[in-house]
Parts: sequence; C-alpha cells; structure tokens
Amino acid sequence: MYYDLLLLQQAPSGSNPLLGFLPLLLIVAIFYFLVFMPMQRQRKQQQQMLRDLQNGDVVVTTGGIVGTIVSITDDKLILRVRPSDIKLEFLRSAVASRDTAKELTKV
Repeated sequence: MYYDLLLLQQAPSGSNPLLGFLPLLLIVAIFYFLVFMPMQRQRKQQQQMLRDLQNGDVVVTTGGIVGTIVSITDDKLILRVRPSDIKLEFLRSAVASRDTAKELTKV
C-alpha cells in the first residue's frame, strides 16, 4: 500500500521538467527587475554626478558636512565650510549629493 502511494505522488512521465523551474525563474526575474536594475541606475547617476562636479558647487558629504568646492583633483576635492571658511580635504567618493542651492547663506 505504501508503494502504491509513492507511485501516485510521482509526476506523470509526460510532464516537462522545465515547468518545475519556471516559478523559480520567475522569482529571480522579478527580483532582478525590482532590486538590481534600480541599484544599477542609482549607481550610474551617482557616478555621473561625481564626474560633473565643478568648482563653486555646493555639496553634502556622506558625513553630513555642507561645503562649497574650492578645488578638485582626480580623486580629492577641497571644500570651504562656513561660517569660519575652514577648508577641508575630502575624497571625491565622500560626496553624497550636490546641493540645489548655488551658494551657502552666510550665518
């Protein structure tokens, strides 16, 4: 009797084994379109923003420091931070975003 139950649980011999993998393939495809594609798009936008930095741009670093770019080299930049006009050196990759305001307001 146990042997008969095992035979009934087996898939019919005419079914396609690829159909068993179809749900897994769909999950992987959905995961790719919902997670990986937006991450790639965001990374490309960040890299483009870092390439387009110029002197005078107001930026926010990953540490939350807001400053104006004074000079730029290949991988470093110098920011002027208000209110004391202190100049700090940062890696270009430490810039989180470009501020929409062109100049910092004096405090």
